[in-house]
Amino acid sequence: MLTKDLAICIRAVDYSETSQVVTFFTRRTGKIGAIAKGSKRPKSAFGGPLEMLSYGRIVFSDSSDKSDSSREKLAALTEFEPACDDPDSAGLRNDLFALNGCLFAAELLNQLTDDYDPHPGLFDRFLQFLHDAGQNQDRRGMLALLLLFQLGLLTEVGLQPVLNHCPNCKTKYEYRASSIEHPVYFSSSANGLVCRDCEPNFPDRIRLSRNAAACLTSLKQIPEAAEKTLTEIQKIFVHHFTELLGRPLKMAKHVLKG
Repeated sequence: MLTKDLAICIRAVDYSETSQVVTFFTRRTGKIGAIAKGSKRPKSAFGGPLEMLSYGRIVFSDSSDKSDSSREKLAALTEFEPACDDPDSAGLRNDLFALNGCLFAAELLNQLTDDYDPHPGLFDRFLQFLHDAGQNQDRRGMLALLLLFQLGLLTEVGLQPVLNHCPNCKTKYEYRASSIEHPVYFSSSANGLVCRDCEPNFPDRIRLSRNAAACLTSLKQIPEAAEKTLTEIQKIFVHHFTELLGRPLKMAKHVLKG
């Protein structure tokens, strides 16, 4: 059975001298793994090797209607047509930090979603993130985009952190840095912001600055936050994802470089 869908390439590795194994995040089908036979040949039916973050319309053999065991097999990609509203790849190529941020987001998407589990809203969010990243002008703005995407991803896959109150005692937080009188901590094991009274119960706690705590309790502050604050939050997120996945992400070090 052939299936047509909109797709973004979130992983691509060489399979042979002429072919690739690719992972697509598609709008209607979800994440799929496929083999693109002959994609590296000069006159490939795909217009050349498939690149990371490329967006377009694909046709592939769908294995989702087969037995559960056969779902582990790769689909066969038969067509890839770049979309007319493909994200600004030229903008990403000219900004290494923005490119690394997008590759980090793609890695997260690959690690936190399951095959054949559609998330059309998340697909749209990721596509918009790529568009915005390609047009972004500075590191601070890119960090803000990346942080908001990560929070949206966690929410979509059911791992939304608790940020408006302590997950242990339910104490609510204020929304301005000036109103945060006591230390606030982030704990991966608690999946949220822990208050000063509860923090001894969570050995993995990380203390937040006032500005970082204010941004996390009121996400609308993130786009205007200082780069130092955004970098602090990103370091905490990298730690959190490492704890969730049980291993470090390959692209993490590139989004933490000064």
